[in-house]
Amino acid sequence: MTASATYFYNTMSGKKELFLPLEKGKVKMYTCGPTVYDNAHIGNFRTFIFEDLLRRYLKLKGYDVLQVMNITDVDDKTIRNSIAEGKSLNEYTAKYIDLFFDDLDSLRIERAEVYPRATEHIQEMIELIKKLEKKGLTYEKDGSTYFRIKEFKPYGKLSNVDITNVKTGSRYDTDEYEKEDVRDFVLWKKTDTGSDEPTWDSPFGKGRPGWHIECSAMSMKYLGETFDIHTGGVDNIFPHHENEIAQAEAATEKPFVKYWLHSEHLLVENSKMSKSAGNFYTLKDLKEFDLLAVRYLLLSAHYRAQFNFTLDGLRQAESTIKNFNEFRERFGQYEPEKEEDKELQAFLLRSKKDFIEALDDDLNISKALGFVFIAIKELNMKMNKSEMCKKSKELAQEFFDIVDSILDIRSKKELDIDPIEIDELLEERNRCRKERDFARADEIRDKLLDMNIVINDGKEKTTWYVKS
Repeated sequence: MTASATYFYNTMSGKKELFLPLEKGKVKMYTCGPTVYDNAHIGNFRTFIFEDLLRRYLKLKGYDVLQVMNITDVDDKTIRNSIAEGKSLNEYTAKYIDLFFDDLDSLRIERAEVYPRATEHIQEMIELIKKLEKKGLTYEKDGSTYFRIKEFKPYGKLSNVDITNVKTGSRYDTDEYEKEDVRDFVLWKKTDTGSDEPTWDSPFGKGRPGWHIECSAMSMKYLGETFDIHTGGVDNIFPHHENEIAQAEAATEKPFVKYWLHSEHLLVENSKMSKSAGNFYTLKDLKEFDLLAVRYLLLSAHYRAQFNFTLDGLRQAESTIKNFNEFRERFGQYEPEKEEDKELQAFLLRSKKDFIEALDDDLNISKALGFVFIAIKELNMKMNKSEMCKKSKELAQEFFDIVDSILDIRSKKELDIDPIEIDELLEERNRCRKERDFARADEIRDKLLDMNIVINDGKEKTTWYVKS
């Protein structure tokens, strides 16, 4: 793979930086995963698809990637909903965990190496809180344990939030507790006697962990006290990621993360997504569409640009995928006729280089896609004129293998086609035409059309491709 340099926009520094992992050839990455109280929505999946692009790109560049994505299966919402449905927390969240993985597969999001569940890592969270307690960074109020932000002087370095300007009563945390200072956040929440809430024993009393401690504890367990990349949506920057940094660095006295990457907000029809506005979509709500079009649409814009999701845009994405797959099938069946084409070979080598270098520049996928569509236009023209040699086709295939490794939008029905069966039917059809058995030849043509196979009768050979 090309040795070109990689640059990512680091939220911590506010600028693009040369990417140099802590260990040569390896990348350790943590991604904030779902809170499994309901189905994930397309806003969540915009972030997850950005993280899939990042993962695929790093693998393309030859890195060995260790990705950890947490599953928050205990918080106020999961507890409240499980109690309302009369189910145990584990039974309630198991359903949404399964649905989450089904959605990942539908969108062809590659699986992370580790999916730690918060409820299975309570001891790690307790140990981290004990370290903070020993350093004098915690306090207890009404049976719950809190992190005292004023004792961690670098607080705010990721978000550039001036905590002295945060007013009492401001919504500062997604969990809902009483505390002595609005700026502080809970580490361990007391469970009331007689409550139906799940509870764990700890040195701080019976209770359960706060949201922020989960990610600090689980990321460091699997990736170490300092690791390469932490990702999430911009809404995670403050307070969640800021609080993760405070907990981890206060406990270890080491830098927590080297590169912070965040994806921008998703709008729907130019408005903030909400159920009351009728523009709130889960994948289940979009079942009339090809979900690969959802993948492509959410992937196609730069991750740091605010993106407006529309149903018209989704229909256009379906059309783009249809054209892309029809080209790929036509290209796959094309038999080169020209002996040599140095100019086309140079174009294809340049296209591959340009595609990769666009991704090198902070995952500039929209620019990279431009080179893909220029190449498709050029190759279609060459095939129309029978002006592609064998070497050019090989170079084009190498280019599109790379494109596939990033986009992964090839139609499944193409992959399910048995090319041997198709070729045998074409041979029979050609034989029938030579024997002037046109009725049988038409039957075979119609059968192929029913299989979404389009045939082209050339001067020397009949070729075929799958119609999307």
